Amino acid sequence: MNFVDELRWRGMLQDIIPGTEELLNKGPVSGYIGFDPTADSLHVGHLTQIMTLIHFQRAGHNPIALVGGATGMIGDPSFKSAERNLLDEATLQHNVNCLEKQLRQFLNFGEGPNPAKMVNNYDWFKEFRFLDFIRDVGKLITVNYMMAKDSVKSRLASENGLSFTEFSYQLIQGYDFYHLWKHHNCLIQMGGSDQWGNIVTGTEFIRRQDAGTAYGVTTQLIKKADGNKFGKTESGAVWLDRTKTSPYRFYQFWLNASDDDAKNWIKIFTLKSREEIDSIIAEHDTAPHLRIVQKALASDITVRTHGEQDYETAVKTSEFLFGSGSLEFLNGMDPAGVLDVFDGIPQFEIDKTQFETGINVLDLLAQSSSVFPSKGEARKMIQGGGVSVNREKLGNTEQVFTTADLVNGRYLVVQRGKKNYFLLTAV
Repeated sequence: MNFVDELRWRGMLQDIIPGTEELLNKGPVSGYIGFDPTADSLHVGHLTQIMTLIHFQRAGHNPIALVGGATGMIGDPSFKSAERNLLDEATLQHNVNCLEKQLRQFLNFGEGPNPAKMVNNYDWFKEFRFLDFIRDVGKLITVNYMMAKDSVKSRLASENGLSFTEFSYQLIQGYDFYHLWKHHNCLIQMGGSDQWGNIVTGTEFIRRQDAGTAYGVTTQLIKKADGNKFGKTESGAVWLDRTKTSPYRFYQFWLNASDDDAKNWIKIFTLKSREEIDSIIAEHDTAPHLRIVQKALASDITVRTHGEQDYETAVKTSEFLFGSGSLEFLNGMDPAGVLDVFDGIPQFEIDKTQFETGINVLDLLAQSSSVFPSKGEARKMIQGGGVSVNREKLGNTEQVFTTADLVNGRYLVVQRGKKNYFLLTAV
């Protein structure tokens, strides 16, 4: 497998420093990508770089994942409109630990001829005195050179300006590359297209400090076909941490992709071969309404991120909410799992003793104004055939529910109309 060719046909390659491809063709090379711990989870926007490291390792090279305990204290200003909020050390350390755990899900760190390596730039910066840094590092890169970067220019022209703290970021990242080059024989830095300036600064630092040669590769900025930012939804970022974005919502993000996006993303975010992808797309085009590409994409990335069991639960949840699936998959599931499955769906608690004696459907549905504002509204919609409980359409307003009707001994799922669901929990 040729790493650069792989990125190229998948539509990921943006820029590459001359000589990089020739170097990679000679044999195994070490290369790194940095991840700043600005939060305690990575999100789908990071997946492009994760996949880059995966392809790098599959091509026989040695991937290094750098978690920026030091650079995270500053925040990369590249093409950001405003300065990030600075995080305290305890928060940063927590974030570092979380990111390291997530990255281990995707890369092979233990076995094989080219295991991945994890490093934290705080380890070499924690004892680096400020005066030593500006003397030994700052002297090698001129202000003119730093000011010429597009990422710096855009911030200088903005109303927020650019603080010295953020201005120094490219020096710190440049030194990271030098440190890895010198101590880990790391010859290549990779990153998104917004990192080109920082990567080139690192190669320049290596050249000026030790007359060394280093290389760089950047990937394209992923956008949606409609021009909107990839990885953003109405509820915010799509995280890899299940407590921030449930596996069901994660699955739905990919499943809801447009045809154009899905055909691009299945190349970028899966390891499927060109032949497999061409076959999936050809099958999809014969019946687009079946969303074959979207399902293949959502399956692959959800299993890799959350595992087979969470993927199957996400599929069954989708089948229930949008098809004719049953609620049997909830049987035996712990309460936290059920709430996770129905993340984003309005949830209400009902006194369980009411089910022990039997509760009339109108009394049940009118206990929350969000389901029905009144018994009259509930009666009208039931009589019109517009209300279902646990997938069973209600036939009359005299129906009584008991504990025997509760799924998993705790739950009722109410459907009002075609798309409005509510989770009622007996407590």
